[in-house]
Amino acid sequence: MSRELNWAVLGTGVIANEMAAGLQKMGKSLYAVANRTHSKGVAFAEKYGIGKVYDTIDEMFLDEAVDIIYITSPHNTHYDFMKKALENGKHLLVEKSITLNSDELDEMIALAESRNLVLAEAMTIWHMPLYKELWRVVKSGELGRVQMITVNFGSFKDYNMENRFFNRALAGGAMLDIGVYALSIVRSFMDEAPDQVISQWKPAPTGVDEQASVLLQNSLGQMAAVALTMHSKQPKRAMISCEKGYIEIMEFPRADRAVITDAVTGDRREICAGETGNALYYELTDMENAVRSGNAGLMQLVYTRDVMHIMTELRKQWGLVYPEEE
Repeated sequence: MSRELNWAVLGTGVIANEMAAGLQKMGKSLYAVANRTHSKGVAFAEKYGIGKVYDTIDEMFLDEAVDIIYITSPHNTHYDFMKKALENGKHLLVEKSITLNSDELDEMIALAESRNLVLAEAMTIWHMPLYKELWRVVKSGELGRVQMITVNFGSFKDYNMENRFFNRALAGGAMLDIGVYALSIVRSFMDEAPDQVISQWKPAPTGVDEQASVLLQNSLGQMAAVALTMHSKQPKRAMISCEKGYIEIMEFPRADRAVITDAVTGDRREICAGETGNALYYELTDMENAVRSGNAGLMQLVYTRDVMHIMTELRKQWGLVYPEEE
């Protein structure tokens, strides 16, 4: 596909604004925008010079001029929007968490494959230049085999039970909001998906998961420990421990630097790649490359599927279901 690809965005929140700015860094603009509140769509279009605002969301799915849709709405709305978009031949980039559970995701993957469409989760970790370099380092074998991964991610959110963070009706909770990042980085450095998962969790007053600790192991003996909380600040820190050294990454969802320490000498070297502020630019660029080349593997959907399976299994262990799943 050599012509210019037309992007539309569903939603006008923070991520949609970052997405519009990311496209501008690519030297292009959004083709169209849709939003539940039409006036917000109009204001967003005026801000970014967008030529089309749909009166209804369904009009976006039916517009033959649209090539790729970025869905930025709350994740409990994704399934219905994704199905309509894929049925109408649109490539999709969907905010994390891409769906509520594995059944939804597997259905959407099958639909995308049947229509020869690229379906991807907007997971910045898959696209940041730093991770591409770190994966290369690990796969080269210079640090030996990955043995243990530890990840912390904690945010302090006020106990406002009406906002999306703690609202069960909006699929709130730590796992789908921040756990998806932690488990994505774990999966990306493991040689195969974990097949053993155990956990502890604490519910918020609304019944969604406020915090959790998770232990994972795969058949190769690689292990990971993840600590998540929505009501206590933690550093966004990941450490990948290998036989001959370890990698430390701070602010890992959009990291642009890491430190590698030699296990024998203690020597430290810094790896810098990309820029945190360009996270959406990298994501959108990879998506366009995937669509143009037909190589959906660029978007790491296999990892996304593995992570969704883990999150679904954890919520089953906890007995945590959302209204859409009842």
